Amino acid sequence: MTAPLRTTESTVRVALAERSYDIAIGRGLLSGLGQRIAALRPSAAAAIVTDETVAQLHAPAAEAALAAAGIRSTRITVPPGESSKSWPHLERVCDALLAARIERRDLVVALGGGVVGDLAGFAAAIVRRGLDYVQVPTSLLAQVDSSVGGKTAIDARLGKNLIGAFHQPILVIADTAVLDTLPVREFRAGYAEVAKYGLINDAAFFAWLEANWRDVFAGGPAREHAIAVSCRAKAAIVARDERETGDRALLNLGHTFGHAFEAAAGYSDRLLHGEAVGLGMALAFAFSARLGLLPQQEADRVTAHLAGVGLPTRVSQIPGEAPSLERLMELIAQDKKVTRGTLTFILARGIGQSFIAPDVDAAEVRAFLAHKLAD
Repeated sequence: MTAPLRTTESTVRVALAERSYDIAIGRGLLSGLGQRIAALRPSAAAAIVTDETVAQLHAPAAEAALAAAGIRSTRITVPPGESSKSWPHLERVCDALLAARIERRDLVVALGGGVVGDLAGFAAAIVRRGLDYVQVPTSLLAQVDSSVGGKTAIDARLGKNLIGAFHQPILVIADTAVLDTLPVREFRAGYAEVAKYGLINDAAFFAWLEANWRDVFAGGPAREHAIAVSCRAKAAIVARDERETGDRALLNLGHTFGHAFEAAAGYSDRLLHGEAVGLGMALAFAFSARLGLLPQQEADRVTAHLAGVGLPTRVSQIPGEAPSLERLMELIAQDKKVTRGTLTFILARGIGQSFIAPDVDAAEVRAFLAHKLAD
């Protein structure tokens, strides 16, 4: 259930025994980055991995915060966008960490959105057989989803996030002030992941979002409340199922359809990850209604909310040529939830009643997508 609105810093604990860590949420927390790291890892040096856009906006403040705490730092910059989650850029980041003499007692700071967090976290997982790292997410999507839970990865030709490792951070700092610099489209894409938590298992939160989403976009207490609720929801699931052998798969609501369309769009600005998730959730609820799992009006309510905030809910809203049905089915067959060739989807019996559906009939999926491609 949801909690009262907060206006001050809040902390969410990800309880994973000796790998437990805090998510600090609040405005202006970047200035305390150095103090928090020094308290956790005294005398450590740090390598800040960021992208060219975030570097201009926030890297100087992060470096100043580290320097104020006596922490030596180096900056490693990659191009913005999904293309940086690739073998060439992973190799470049790993080489730069070694060249900067980052040792096993030092750490990596992932300063950026989900791409940077995934790339830097994966590099930290494999350099010197494992370095500590801190997530400093600078997008809404990263603050409520990708920075929490230790999933790190790069993309493969055959699909998104297929090469990676589970590697938990030692701290997540979600400074809500950095979201002020986020383009509206990027914020909207991140909002899809916020709505996801209501759709998974918190109908009251989804209803709250329907009434308050404009305040979330505007900033202030509503935004911080939405981020804190989302982080608590994800932390609870991760604590129960760190390596996605059970109900952590629920966090992939909308992702099976969404990843397929994202890959078909070439991981480009045609379709941002959060936009793909928004489309995927609309399709997941529509597919659930087609299967008779929930009333059509429930699916329509989900679509209406996602469309109301400006997220794509129809395939025809993706710019450019639509992918073929065969291509989409090929991509869905590469989804990480596929088990011995059988399709697994996250479906729903209602808002806040999502569940893992194994052995979904591929013929049903094909017929559904054929209808949606013609819609």
